[in-house]
Amino acid sequence: MDLNTATWRKSSHSGNTGGECVELASGPGVIAIRDSKNPDGPKLLIGRDDFAALVATLKH
Repeated sequence: MDLNTATWRKSSHSGNTGGECVELASGPGVIAIRDSKNPDGPKLLIGRDDFAALVATLKH
């Protein structure tokens, strides 16, 4: 997955105040996560199954 050309989208749960925003991009078998305040900073790549498990855990 080329993160330089990825299409990033802001999480619907990120607020517009305080700059606490998460952006996601998806590729074959992976989800990329970055901090929207620092788009050139580090990115986290996680498998789709692991991402689904993370989201399910955070919901509970």
